[in-house]
Order: sequence, then C-alpha cells, then structure tokens
Amino acid sequence: MKIGILTSGGDAPGMNAALRAVTCAALKKGIEVFAIYDGYKGMVEGNIKKLTKEDVDEILNKGGTIIRSARLPEFKELEVRKKAVEQLKKHGIDAIVVIGGDGSYMGAKKLDEMGIRCVGLPGTIDNDISSTDITIGFDTSLNTIVEEIEKIKDTGKSHSRCMLVEVMGNRCDDLALYSAIATGANIVISKNHMLSNQQVIDDLKARRNKGEMFELIVIAEKLIDSEKLLKDIQENTDWDARLTILGHTQRGGIPTAMEKVRATQMGYYAVKLLTEGITGVCVGIKDGKLVHEDILEALKKESLVSNDMIEIIDNLD
Repeated sequence: MKIGILTSGGDAPGMNAALRAVTCAALKKGIEVFAIYDGYKGMVEGNIKKLTKEDVDEILNKGGTIIRSARLPEFKELEVRKKAVEQLKKHGIDAIVVIGGDGSYMGAKKLDEMGIRCVGLPGTIDNDISSTDITIGFDTSLNTIVEEIEKIKDTGKSHSRCMLVEVMGNRCDDLALYSAIATGANIVISKNHMLSNQQVIDDLKARRNKGEMFELIVIAEKLIDSEKLLKDIQENTDWDARLTILGHTQRGGIPTAMEKVRATQMGYYAVKLLTEGITGVCVGIKDGKLVHEDILEALKKESLVSNDMIEIIDNLD
C-alpha cells in the first residue's frame, strides 16, 4: 500500500499534527506516504511528493497546513476525477487520507467508488461535521476568539460601549455559542438562537434602564447583516456601539495541546483503518472514543447544537 494525504477546503490548526501522525504511523508499518499539495487541485495536476519522517518532524506546532489547501469545485465532474486517479496511479498510490470538511469528504467518497481507498479526517474550525463531537481546528479557533474578545471587552468597558463581535462558523452555532459562554456575552445571535434587530434594540434599552454600562453581542457569520444591526443600534438607542469582524485571525495560530492530541489520535486511527481494509469512512471522536462511520451516512446527518448551551446563555445574564 502507498498512502497519499491531502488537506482540502479551509485550513484549520491541527491539520499538520494529523499529517504528521498519518506519515509516522504509515512509515512505522513500512508504508510509503505521499503529500498531495493544494488539495484535490494538486491531485489533478500531479503536485505530489514522497514524504519522509524528517519532513514532518517539526510541524506539530505549526498552524495552517504545510501541504497547502485549495478548493476545486470541478472535482465533482467524472472526467476531472479520472485525471486525479491517473496521477495517483503514476505514483502507485492506492489509498488516500483526506483532511477537510463536508465537501472534502464527498470528494473522498467519489474516489473510493473509483477504487482508491479513502478515509476522511474532520478538519474544519466550524465544528459542523456530525460524525464527530469535535473537529480538528475547533478548539484552537475557539481559544483565539476568546482571547480576541477579552481584548475587545477591555476597551469596550473603558468607554462604556456596546461591542458587537462577528465570528466564523459558516452558519454553524458552535463557535458563537461556545465563545459567548466563555466570554460572558450578554447577547448571542446564531442559527438556533436568532433575534431580530428590534429584539436586540429592545433588550439593549432594557439593560440601559437597569443601569448597565457595557454590553457584548456575539454574532455567527452569514446569518444577519452585522453592519445593519450596528447602524440600527446606533440610531435607535443611546449606546455607543462598535463592530469587530474577527475574520481570518480565527484560522491561524499554534494548535492547542488538546488539538494536537486529537489530531494525532485521528491521524493514527486513519492509518489503522486503511491497513485493516476499512475504506469509504470518516473518523471522529464520540464521547471521548475514536469512531468511524460511512462517509455518505455521516453527510446525511445534521450537526446538532446542544440545547443546554442556548439555555445557559439565556439564563445566566
């Protein structure tokens, strides 16, 4: 067996730890490992290089992905995938570990159907993959968000302002809900906790009447027009409001210790599955245990948000 490994879609801290684990675990078993640079795009173009242990020795602490990532919507086309398979066969690669999100998983399943054994690892900061309790990248991104919000709180409190912070998540609640709880946010707007602009305004007025001097609102991206909410607050309340969109700072940085541990566990498990002949599956961690599930079955499920999280937010402030 020869294993190829790629990272696809949005980068996430911990991808390098998973890459290292796959490489080291495979080499330990006498299996050659090949890096496929730039995701599925690099697979189609033949941007493939054999890896040694020395190539991955110093990457555990690095953010992002050293083999880079890219998006290739055209990979859904059969002729494009045939070109990718041809490139894999040139290198003798008959198994792939794909680190990415839902779209990356679908590409892996299509390759599996074409005779290339595939295992997917959940690499996304959004934590929106149902087959695992936590994805590679989520913990680090959450810690980055919390650190940035705490800085924003410092200046907001100094000026008695209402601070709005928009976080990533691709319409998934988790980054918004977890960061709201971790920073003591007063209001959170997410897919399962939607508030109209008028509801937010009424809430802010009520809080001002109670004598409150600082407010923090956390907003999940792609759900509302944050700029419009800011303007409505400024025009309809006496709050001095400011908006911060955290953006791509949430993707970078040194992975947390637990991020590296989980990514390493999942990378090792992926190699174990492939050597046992198990393919077309994605790896996850459920209730603290490594698990795997058919990719198509996993993609059918919706990632569920804990109602406890919403209840906590509504009843602690």
